[in-house]
Amino acid sequence: MLPTLLDGDKVWVNKLAYDVKIPFTEISLAEVSDPIRGDIVIIDSKVADKRLVKRIVGIPGDTVYMQNNALVINGVAADYDVLSREGNSVIIEEHLPDKVHRARLANGFANRGRRSYGPTVVPSDQYFVLGDNRDNSADSRTYSFVPREEIIGRSSSVVFSLDSHKSYLPRGERFLAGLD
Repeated sequence: MLPTLLDGDKVWVNKLAYDVKIPFTEISLAEVSDPIRGDIVIIDSKVADKRLVKRIVGIPGDTVYMQNNALVINGVAADYDVLSREGNSVIIEEHLPDKVHRARLANGFANRGRRSYGPTVVPSDQYFVLGDNRDNSADSRTYSFVPREEIIGRSSSVVFSLDSHKSYLPRGERFLAGLD
């Protein structure tokens, strides 16, 4: 999820954002709200057999496709602004309907085959998710749609962060930092 999340970030997960669940289980008693486009969600993926952190870009009923990493939702292309160029990557600002966030694209030829996808319609009770590190992300382009029941909760902040490049020293500026 670079550049939104850094290696060593630990995120806060609001498990009551979408459902009321039996404590210490993933059994839902009642739906509170539905995930919306732009939410950063934690997914207990059965296909990937692990927990994933991704961004929702397609909600049920949306038609989604990508052409050379340019995202189109329901026939409307997302707007992009280039923020910086860092080595082999480009940091962009992606404007989704109702949400703006940063994403990272590779400058080189790696994973060029995954830069185009669809078009496809998101089925009911499922979501299309992408990682913010677009060319290095196993997301809906790899695992297909995410069923609603696999979404654990929403994350909106980093709790704390440890820098693996500096002997796991804390990154004080990342503590309780909000996520876009």
